[in-house]
Amino acid sequence: MNQGKASENPESRFSAVLVGSAKLPGVRIHREAYLRRALARYCSEDEIRKAIAETPAAAGISIDVLDRAANDSIRYETTKVSALSAAAGLPGFMALPATVPADMAQYFGHMLRIAQKLAYLYSWPDLFSDDGDDVDDATMGVLTLFFGVMFGAQSANAAVGKVAGMMAEQVAKKLPQKALTQGVIYPIVKKVAAYIGVQMTKQTFAKSVSKAIPVVGAAVSGTLTFATYRPMAKRLKKHLSDSELAKPTPRVVVVDAEVVHESPVAEQAESPVSDGTAVAAEGPRSS
Repeated sequence: MNQGKASENPESRFSAVLVGSAKLPGVRIHREAYLRRALARYCSEDEIRKAIAETPAAAGISIDVLDRAANDSIRYETTKVSALSAAAGLPGFMALPATVPADMAQYFGHMLRIAQKLAYLYSWPDLFSDDGDDVDDATMGVLTLFFGVMFGAQSANAAVGKVAGMMAEQVAKKLPQKALTQGVIYPIVKKVAAYIGVQMTKQTFAKSVSKAIPVVGAAVSGTLTFATYRPMAKRLKKHLSDSELAKPTPRVVVVDAEVVHESPVAEQAESPVSDGTAVAAEGPRSS
């Protein structure tokens, strides 16, 4: 009886599908390899190394460059999910528990791929541990919010902005565990999970997902994907690119143990350099 009630709970249903999708082969994106590939066309080797070691924002990479790389990834993933036509897309879904619909897990698996890619470009930390298949609670929380943004949930937009602001302020390299699992963001995560779970049960969404199965043909599947997957990815891209976390951070130059930030305008008038040496601030590279 309890199992039946749990399966009917929209929040639990979404969580089960999200966890199942994250365990599919090929879903998890290796952050370092992806950033190196995605930025190779637009950035220098030094910028790429710093983006990997820290973040693209810390490397001073402009939003315009990140947007171009993001558009490349969206095009690639949209083409891939259309060509693979759901069931043929990611192997291993037959091993999922019967409580996780295979077609739903497939569709969400492709959404997870683009969510990770966009997150890494716009300076979010590595979302998955290298150890095992488990997904920790903080990662579940932030992925739920990402999906909420993709589904158009306004509360998810606000929550993602808050989490990004926390991390940018603290220069954090990990997700804020407490905020996502028991703090101010947690109630929003639960609300968003329930919202998406309801969307999953609606007849129109169920039909859309079922149409991604190959028996209906490549033409219908490709049209469906373009009408749903691509706009969702674009929505998440826009929101992440506008967040505090994505903004390039000012370069800092150290001279004689003193830290000189960009645009030291006020100090130049009072303390001219007697020997003619000038310190040039390096702005973010744009291309």
